[in-house]
Amino acid sequence: MHALEKILARASGKNRVKAGEIVNCKVDLAEVNDLYLQVIESFEEMGGKKVWDPEKVVFVFDHYAPAPTIKSAANHKVMREFVWKHGIKHLFDINAGVCHQVMPEAGLVFPGMILVATDSHTTTHGAFGAFGTGVGATDLACILISGELWFRVPEVIKIEINGTLLPGVLPKDVILHILGRLGTDVAVYKAIEFTGETVEKFDIAGRMVVCNMAVEMGAKTSYIQPDEKTLTYLKSRGVDIDKIEILQTDPDYEYSAIYTFDVSELQPQVAIPHSVDNVVPVDAVKGTKVDQVFIGSCTGGRLEDIEWAYKILKGKTINDRTRLVIIPASRNVFLEAIKRGYVEVLVESGATFSTPGCGPCLGAHQGVIADGEVCVTATNRNFPGRMGSTDAQIYLTSPATAAACALAGKIVDPREYMEEV
Repeated sequence: MHALEKILARASGKNRVKAGEIVNCKVDLAEVNDLYLQVIESFEEMGGKKVWDPEKVVFVFDHYAPAPTIKSAANHKVMREFVWKHGIKHLFDINAGVCHQVMPEAGLVFPGMILVATDSHTTTHGAFGAFGTGVGATDLACILISGELWFRVPEVIKIEINGTLLPGVLPKDVILHILGRLGTDVAVYKAIEFTGETVEKFDIAGRMVVCNMAVEMGAKTSYIQPDEKTLTYLKSRGVDIDKIEILQTDPDYEYSAIYTFDVSELQPQVAIPHSVDNVVPVDAVKGTKVDQVFIGSCTGGRLEDIEWAYKILKGKTINDRTRLVIIPASRNVFLEAIKRGYVEVLVESGATFSTPGCGPCLGAHQGVIADGEVCVTATNRNFPGRMGSTDAQIYLTSPATAAACALAGKIVDPREYMEEV
């Protein structure tokens, strides 16, 4: 069996499971974000009186943090009251950050667990060897009542990535390149395991990026085999790693497909409008005028991403016709960026910082874009209307490319601005 199958087998009380089988699993952690008041409504409509385990439920206010409308403020109010009524331990309010950043930071994510959330990018947690997946409101309400959910055991695709990245080429470039080659439907209701020497070299932030965007290929979940980097990170977050069993894939396991990539000569990549798999090297769109740059979200708002902006923009000023919005993925990221001096330097360069959260990634607030505008962003989706107007154009890049574009006021190769980095 694959390690993911072993996770599902253990959670369903079975010795073995196989692809295509339907299993009913105990869930280790259930997360609700502030888009989904319907979870509470469904919980009550189904006769829910008590949350199955208040210690295993998380509410995160990130998509509308702080509340930009009366409606979102009302939703927050109802959700807070639900949390307090049921004694739910983990409430990450408007000051906390994006769910996929704050949960690992809080030590709530670990190898071998099943994590279900009302967010498609829950595949992020495959970076820690977890089975992380997104569901709708009704399924999440079922978990709140019973602590269980059914799954179809997914087939597993292996994506092996080898080679040493060139300077200025980041994990985001790698996953964009893979998306461009494989498309958005290669892994529909399948799992993706990322492996290879390049993945082994990635830091935890880089692994989170590639797992985060696995869902853009249709993946139900993602997986990276835990190693010493994983365990070191978990220990730093207070996880008792001695209590965790690291599951291994059997040597004779047969993947449904295997794709191999050599990224040693990879150039910075850009997903151009209006699809995440419409990917070209940055040189193909160099010179395109840019109105706004966004560095943030569950894909591009970690400390490492803000550090790239700091390195490129230190001592410089962004183009006077281009806006730069930076939103840290969490309060912890924001505080550390302040301590290291990144925030002061970036504000002096012309950047605008906003409250940790999702912000304009989903077109909610804190930097939505107007008709005809071009936005270069370190986020994960670029379909029409994703970040504001349906007549705007969204280009997905790495945070390094995004920062360089803010400096130049147009799409550029970030390596041309990295002489001192």
